[in-house]
Amino acid sequence: MPAGTLYRGREGMWSWVAHRVTGVLIFFFLFVHVLDTALVRVSPEAYDEVVATYKTPLVALLEYGLVAAILFHALNGLRVVAVDFWSKGARYQKQMLWTVMAIWFVLMVGALYPVLGHAVREVFGS
Repeated sequence: MPAGTLYRGREGMWSWVAHRVTGVLIFFFLFVHVLDTALVRVSPEAYDEVVATYKTPLVALLEYGLVAAILFHALNGLRVVAVDFWSKGARYQKQMLWTVMAIWFVLMVGALYPVLGHAVREVFGS
């Protein structure tokens, strides 16, 4: 087999896997969100109880994870579009992935303080 033709699962494979995983996670969130919203028609009291559980520090961290998944999925989706529709996209796909990761990281660090601040206030009541 000629050198360089064996797929070794580098950045392209991991971005493919992460794109699928984040897509599935987002789908399950939307599924649960539709179910809990529909609960208000069945039992407003049960709906209020479910919504009250969402005001916990653990759920704040899960929301942060949801934001991370949506942001990565969106940014990587734009990269995939560029690879597919830009004539030089395939040549620069690796650089575009690292750019996506850098933008994702900066935005997630920026979102960390509000989420953790909310979680800390919930735990310590400040």
